[in-house]
Amino acid sequence: MKKYISLLTAIWCGVAFAAPDATTLLKHADQARGGGLPGIVWDLHLKSRDGENVAEEQHLKVSANDDSSVAEVLEPARSKGTKLLQVDRNMWLFKPGLSKPIPISPRQRLSGQASNGDIAATNYVSDYDAKIDSTETVEGEPCNVLILSAKHKRTTYDRIRYWISVERGVAVKAEYFSLSGKPLKIAHFEYNNMISYEGKHLPFVSKMTIHDALVDAETIMDFGTIKVKKIPTSEFDLGQLQ
Repeated sequence: MKKYISLLTAIWCGVAFAAPDATTLLKHADQARGGGLPGIVWDLHLKSRDGENVAEEQHLKVSANDDSSVAEVLEPARSKGTKLLQVDRNMWLFKPGLSKPIPISPRQRLSGQASNGDIAATNYVSDYDAKIDSTETVEGEPCNVLILSAKHKRTTYDRIRYWISVERGVAVKAEYFSLSGKPLKIAHFEYNNMISYEGKHLPFVSKMTIHDALVDAETIMDFGTIKVKKIPTSEFDLGQLQ
């Protein structure tokens, strides 16, 4: 009997040890979207559609680390030189001709369904409390479903339902909610980019498709030319934004 109890205890401990931890899952998923890296630079193309109306495509260059990012508009020509700076989840907008940067919210829309905060590196592990809600399958892929609750008011979203692939450890789907629980957007992710970091080849997001939760509107964010490198702190200096 004692041997039987010991065996059950060993099995239970093994299962408990192997159970996924929400924070660990989130931290790993963040890395595939720029979080937890010493610095990263990428090109970003945004294409937005509202019903049959197609907006002008935008091309930005984004430099980011865990806590800060700066995005510069390269196209269209009339918006060239516009910059968005994010430091510790505070954001500013600068346009050529302005005397000084303007404070903005990460929740304001940049283009179509994409908010200002969507273009920064994902650092959900610092901005949200995470708990595992369930397991579900997304397009045939088993996923752990996390509920993310904002730790402060400067996050892009108040609550997120986040599907993380069991096998790949990357986020494949996200549903974004307001504080009242109203669904705002649904996003799907693809990972056809690869980065090299600490001797490993890791997947990195290549496309984020964001759909409005209520109307027929979407924004596609294409990520390209990804480089992992340390970013000088001067690039995130508000005084140098001009």
